[in-house]
Amino acid sequence: MAKILVVDDEPDILLMLRMGLEDEGHEVVMAADGELGLTAIAEHAPDLVLLDVMMPVLDGYGVLERKRDRGDATPVIVLSAKSEQADVDRAMALGAREFVSKPFDLDRLVTLVASTLAAGE
Repeated sequence: MAKILVVDDEPDILLMLRMGLEDEGHEVVMAADGELGLTAIAEHAPDLVLLDVMMPVLDGYGVLERKRDRGDATPVIVLSAKSEQADVDRAMALGAREFVSKPFDLDRLVTLVASTLAAGE
């Protein structure tokens, strides 16, 4: 299966996503802020990143900007409670493949992860 990086500052979200994705056979790496997320991308070369927007140190938009500036093409699904159209547009303009509003349905997200991974093969 795939290696998935989850970047979120909410421990409950990290745990829920880790459990749900591991149940599907994926390897899950976790980071609690954007800076740690960028380090994890460089160290672990994930197949997919699940990225929160509102985080301390470096927010999700900053992560997307730095990934783009580095030429990193790892697909990203943004997970955010900020779901105004401007937020969605900004994330997509910065390279996100998908945008999922919090709270989200775990089963739907797992399905979206599978289809995003399949599209990248």
